[in-house]
Amino acid sequence: MSPALPAWSRRFTTTGPLDALPPDAPRRAELIDGVLTTRPPRSAFHMFAARLFERSLRPPAHLAVIRSMTVALGPRLLLSPDVLVAGRPAIGPATTSFRPDQVHLVCEVVPAGARERDRRSWYAEAGIEHYWRVACEDDQPVVHAFRLGRDAGAYVSAGVHRRRLRLDVGFDVDIDLGLEWPPA
Repeated sequence: MSPALPAWSRRFTTTGPLDALPPDAPRRAELIDGVLTTRPPRSAFHMFAARLFERSLRPPAHLAVIRSMTVALGPRLLLSPDVLVAGRPAIGPATTSFRPDQVHLVCEVVPAGARERDRRSWYAEAGIEHYWRVACEDDQPVVHAFRLGRDAGAYVSAGVHRRRLRLDVGFDVDIDLGLEWPPA
């Protein structure tokens, strides 16, 4: 007889129940096609790269930088990017998730050697204007930047950035991508 599955592992049909997961549920949970999934533990590179973007992005006053919050892309799709930029009116003390129309930019740090699904199409179809996929190359972040194309629903490249990220995403971005090991 197989052991009973924990309550948090049941099949979901909406994003709502994720706000009320029990304490024994994993914190790095996402909802993909109605199935609650967990993401692997983060590496030191992953954590420090995400912190670099969280601390270095300087959006205008009507936007804010948020770390590790979810975006509800549909009733059966809830993702948790590492860093995002969202509209301040959408942020309150009880906020646990954002709608795509509240999100300006999504930044995901990809685990080294991961065969994780490229999530660009999901974010593009939801209409999120900017998407960054951050990979590790020679122990340093490399940003593959995308912006929503004229034909909504698809991203076009905004360049691959090494050493320094200079880009206009509706506000100027200028980030030194150098990470010292071990980080200070």
